Amino acid sequence: MHRPDHVHQLLDYLPPPDTGLPLVHADDHLLVLNKPSGLLSVPGRGERMQDCLIHRVQSRYPEALIVHRLDMDTSGLIVMARGPEMQRALSLLFASRQVDKRYVAVLAGQVAWDEGEVNLPLITDWPRRPRQKVCHDSGKPSLTRYRVTGRDVLRNTTGVELEPVTGRTHQLRVHMMAMGHPILGDPLYGDPERAADGTGRLLLHAQRLTMPHPVSECPMVWEVVAEFEG
Repeated sequence: MHRPDHVHQLLDYLPPPDTGLPLVHADDHLLVLNKPSGLLSVPGRGERMQDCLIHRVQSRYPEALIVHRLDMDTSGLIVMARGPEMQRALSLLFASRQVDKRYVAVLAGQVAWDEGEVNLPLITDWPRRPRQKVCHDSGKPSLTRYRVTGRDVLRNTTGVELEPVTGRTHQLRVHMMAMGHPILGDPLYGDPERAADGTGRLLLHAQRLTMPHPVSECPMVWEVVAEFEG
């Protein structure tokens, strides 16, 4: 009997052990954390899906609230608000695109151009959810810029920096697949013939985040280098 992707995800969910809060920055208004790959940002459905980053953070900072999310398989920088007022302020910064996010990834194959963009509308693929798909009729506008950071001919891979101009679900993963170069280790959109070079994870990491502080308006920059090499 075929199970939907979200059911497989439930059965396979084995979050990484809680070895301490991966805190990058903390002040009276916000928190910045380095989410590990394999951990949900927010709880899923059912008792087995309750272990997640926000619950781990709230055990130490009960007032912490989610502002944006990272996919379970993606690692890297994520911002949380300390209280509902800051949640509203930070959400406005994201909505007005004052937050600059840069990801790094390792793609299958050799990307031909050194830089470019993927501008393809996305929509939920409901029969196969949580998958997303390109849909020119009813998809939401979605734009990703990419820049090649290195090519490995022997491994037949390309390292890239990715800038999601919009913030759709699975945007980077679907856009790279649509470009013909899926991210290595992607369980939903990747080539099953290509493993994640023995890492056992999706090779996608939110490496750099820049934004004005919601209170002081001072420019804030955080960066955490990926554990994998591009």
